[in-house]
Amino acid sequence: MKDCARTPSARGMSVRDDWSAWLPDEKENFFHRNKQELESNYNMWSISLDEAISLHREGQFGKSLLAVGVSSELCRLLTEPLAALLRALSEHAKHYGTIPNAAPLDPENFRGPKGRHNARMSGLLNRVLFSHRFQFLHKVSTLGDMVEDLGKDFHDAVQHLAEGAAADPEIIWEEVDSTHFDLNTCLRETVVLFKSFMIVLPADQLSAFRQTVSDQSESQRTEALARQRLLRHRRMTAIAGQ
Repeated sequence: MKDCARTPSARGMSVRDDWSAWLPDEKENFFHRNKQELESNYNMWSISLDEAISLHREGQFGKSLLAVGVSSELCRLLTEPLAALLRALSEHAKHYGTIPNAAPLDPENFRGPKGRHNARMSGLLNRVLFSHRFQFLHKVSTLGDMVEDLGKDFHDAVQHLAEGAAADPEIIWEEVDSTHFDLNTCLRETVVLFKSFMIVLPADQLSAFRQTVSDQSESQRTEALARQRLLRHRRMTAIAGQ
């Protein structure tokens, strides 16, 4: 599907223009509702993690481990709908050819080595992918992979802390903080991308896109429940084998 198939005037001059642009009420309500859900989930996770880090710095190590354990579950409340939204953007764009502006990722906005590497690669590919379509799809794919990887990294780091398996716990705490920073960057990048997408989304495609978001979110919840059942099964098997 080529960019020329789109209406040239549908896309703004830049991402900055898109961010300040007006949306019709129905689009604005959908964008705002999803943005607020992601922001609320992020805030709950961030507050919980800040408390855990503060307790650790104060030397209350037992309480800090309990708090960071809670933050691991709250992290999933952010990463799962965020990944679902990114997949929905990709699926709709591939099917309908609805392609917004997409600025390359900036390595300076990431703290961890993985985030910086992915952002650098994104910038390099952005120079050779002249099609707006491929630039957008590559950025969505990169962000989706980063969100899932960072979520897993956060969970694994918390597990290492809880199990006392880290040779140097301070390094793990630094990784936890770095992962939080980079997931926040991924959230902000996704929200900006989402707004640009809503700018070019034709009104008659809103219902289809809303359904795609719902389907991807439901798929994410189904996968999460399957993981939880598997985890419970493994725990019960381990207990029975004691």
